[in-house]
Amino acid sequence: MLEIGTALALHWRKLILTPVITGAAALGCTFLISPTFTARTVFLPPQQQQSATASALASLGSLAGIAGGAAGAIKTPGDQYLALLSSVNVGDRIIDRFKLMDEYKTEYRASARKRLEQDVRISLGKKDGLIAIEVDSGSPQMAADIANQFVAELRRLSSDLALTEAQQRRVFFEGELQRAKVKLTEAQLALQRSGFTEGALKAEPKAAAETFALLRAELTAAEVKLRTLSHVMAEGSPELQTQSAKVGALRAQVQRLESSSSSTNDANYIGRYREFKYQEALFEQFARQYEIARVDESREGALLQVVDIATPPELKSKPRRLAIAASIGAGTFVLFVIAILTRHLWRRTTTDPRNAERYSRFRLALRR
Repeated sequence: MLEIGTALALHWRKLILTPVITGAAALGCTFLISPTFTARTVFLPPQQQQSATASALASLGSLAGIAGGAAGAIKTPGDQYLALLSSVNVGDRIIDRFKLMDEYKTEYRASARKRLEQDVRISLGKKDGLIAIEVDSGSPQMAADIANQFVAELRRLSSDLALTEAQQRRVFFEGELQRAKVKLTEAQLALQRSGFTEGALKAEPKAAAETFALLRAELTAAEVKLRTLSHVMAEGSPELQTQSAKVGALRAQVQRLESSSSSTNDANYIGRYREFKYQEALFEQFARQYEIARVDESREGALLQVVDIATPPELKSKPRRLAIAASIGAGTFVLFVIAILTRHLWRRTTTDPRNAERYSRFRLALRR
């Protein structure tokens, strides 16, 4: 230690002056770098309300199991919103809105996307669930505008896509409702063309048709649920077998009613009447489910709740002049210490008589 201290003490002026001069030069160079401003916005993504949805579905008839398999539960909505914010859809709209290709002075959109990814940092709080967006720009106002525009684009994209469980149910039942409406109209027109006969009136088709329609609607719902469960459960699972048995029993009852109605002379009218009542019952069930899904969507759809709106920053975030100067000065000091000690050890090794022969062989090897 004494030897090392002596070697360093011989060059103490250089050890002090060189890092100071280097740090000062680095500090001066930082004034040539354009300042960067960082704007930050924080928002709370929509939260899933699984318990309320499940209770609403459980209270509504035989179609309660359809939406569960069709929609599926989203366990990590925050990660999903992070992916949406990082999507090309959002990025390209930001680039076009703020003309970032001209700002970045690039001819290719792919280069502008990479530059935007470097200037934007999106993070999800593990404990609080808040999503933070930080944007770097040479203009304070542009940094704030881009950060707030990310939230606006996320609102637009989430409204176009079925992201939450309620939105997926709403989309599913909306499609089923439209198809049921078309079939109900066709059944009504067919019933109007059939006419009324004395035998049809004696058969009292209304009560029989309503029972048959409800039975077929229940069969349709059970079949849809069976197809849904077959995609998400193993083939031999008890729930799948129970549902399959239920479908078989309902199908047998429907076949018995159909065979009994075909024996009458007025089967044409009765069949059309039953079809009309079946489509009517199915339409009503889908309409109720659709309205429930819309209510849930408006409740959990929510709005992206912005906690902190991005405002133009007053102070620059980059470059950090003192940190740069201090790190370069410290690095210079460490490198200078290593250089002094290496030089001292080399001289001591080469001047030691015991190493003279080894040193001469080393020089000879270098010459060869």
